[in-house]
Amino acid sequence: MAKITILGSGGFGIGLAVMFDRNGHDVTVWSAFESEIEDIRRDGEHKIKLPGVKIPETVKLTADMGCISGCEIVLFGIPSPFIRDVAHKASEYITKDMIVVNTGKGLENGSLKLISDVLAEEIPHAPVVILSGPSHAEEVAIGVPTTIVAASENTQAAAFIQDTLSSNVFRIYINEDVVGCELGGALKNIIALCAGICDGLGYGDNTKAALMTRGINEISRLGVAMGASFSTFAGLTGIGDLIVTCTSMHSRNRRAGILIGQGVAPDEAVKIVGTVEGYNCCKVAIELARKVGVSMPITEQLNDVLFNKKNVRDALGSLMTRPKKSELEQTI
Repeated sequence: MAKITILGSGGFGIGLAVMFDRNGHDVTVWSAFESEIEDIRRDGEHKIKLPGVKIPETVKLTADMGCISGCEIVLFGIPSPFIRDVAHKASEYITKDMIVVNTGKGLENGSLKLISDVLAEEIPHAPVVILSGPSHAEEVAIGVPTTIVAASENTQAAAFIQDTLSSNVFRIYINEDVVGCELGGALKNIIALCAGICDGLGYGDNTKAALMTRGINEISRLGVAMGASFSTFAGLTGIGDLIVTCTSMHSRNRRAGILIGQGVAPDEAVKIVGTVEGYNCCKVAIELARKVGVSMPITEQLNDVLFNKKNVRDALGSLMTRPKKSELEQTI
């Protein structure tokens, strides 16, 4: 049994808390919002983020960050725009013998940094492990068999997370390719937004299959340019996470995309759905791609739709009429 503090009371944080509690761990969930904690206590569930999933009374809920003291694992379930601030505040409570785990998927705006790099900067005295892969909170919470990846440059820390958190319904693989695992998890949200837009437009399976295939192509090309292993993108944090996010209604990115495809303004769609990491990540991904000299045409077209008011049908037309190429060319 491990003592685990989960920072962030969003859907995935709550889903993991329920599962870890069921597996016998000592779990505390922290939120920056006392009112949110009070609502969860009163209702016995998070009615907004994870309705219908009962939270056991043995899961402790608090708005006091001092709850970190004495735990073995500090798990961040914080949206990328807020991760640095929360990590900075948590750092004073985290000791070198704790393991920091991140489950959020995104890139830091401005710095273009991976979340693992942000955590390493703010909490340099503790090892950082990235937990990523195809894992909807709604399914994790109720024990649907799920397989993900623990990625870290610290192999001992990754092995500890694998050994401690794995169960008969939650299988964890280890991967030392942190860059590949993080980029796959962050950038697939962009493609999932596009998949939702195609659904909202009423397009079919042919379109989505092409989008996902060419999407993983540009994701992996950026990853390799940044030093990642190509094989990582054929795994759980690459094509695995892409499939689950592009095809499921659990996906907030896909749901927001559907609204955009139906004519809802992008910023309004995000307000309706909630946290949409693909929206936050798109501009950052464009900047990163230009910095390393990689072409990402799908991401570029989505950026124009989200922030430059380009019509979604025109964006698709731009992709379909690009110069003809071989499928195996290094640029698309």
